[in-house]
Amino acid sequence: MLELKNISFSVEADGQKKDIIKNLDMKADDGKFIAITGPNGSGKSTLAKLIMGIEKPSSGRIIFDGEDITDLDITERARKGISFAFQQPIKFKGIRVKDLLRIAAGKRLSTSEACSYLSEVGLCARDYVEREINSSLSGGELKRIEIATLLARQTKLSLFDEPEAGIDLWSFQNLIRIFEKMRNEIKDSTIIIISHQERILRIADEVLLLSDGRITEKGKADEIMNVLGGIDCEPGSLCSKLQ
Repeated sequence: MLELKNISFSVEADGQKKDIIKNLDMKADDGKFIAITGPNGSGKSTLAKLIMGIEKPSSGRIIFDGEDITDLDITERARKGISFAFQQPIKFKGIRVKDLLRIAAGKRLSTSEACSYLSEVGLCARDYVEREINSSLSGGELKRIEIATLLARQTKLSLFDEPEAGIDLWSFQNLIRIFEKMRNEIKDSTIIIISHQERILRIADEVLLLSDGRITEKGKADEIMNVLGGIDCEPGSLCSKLQ
């Protein structure tokens, strides 16, 4: 189980303190699929980075499987079983796709096993398994390869920051299937996804609405969409900012 206790995060901007996350409490039980949504600038990506250890909270504690991990860095948290998929995937010049999948799995995968993960995310394995993770790959291809590494890792907690960003419609439909598969097949695995997409919200066990650095609502997708006024909303409203 993941638990955030009274988490705050602030930065200095133009000589002034700016509060990004404000006294936030949150729980994500084992085996749950949690979606976090909210307007731009509400602190969603920052919250994900705090959980992963990319950023350190100004105050509060982060508990994972009963252990206080607040002071652990990103590498130590990864070893504890936390994975993170960036909104903009990182390129690894000189590393082949096959090698990256082997690193993620923590074992020497056969080419066939590596190809199976690529096939899961809709990539023709023979065209990608030997390629380098570099600028020759499109943003959508990098995104799918990154998701394949999370499938290979089989971790207790998987964090996705707007996984739908920069991918086409077919890839998005495949993403939905992948998330459902992860929830059903990886025992006790928790999935937390930052997303604006209604279809992702609707397959989540619980949706959290983040606004101005605070969780202001939580519930099923329908309940959260009702708070937002529905999909067909007036321009400039909170709902419209989620599209």
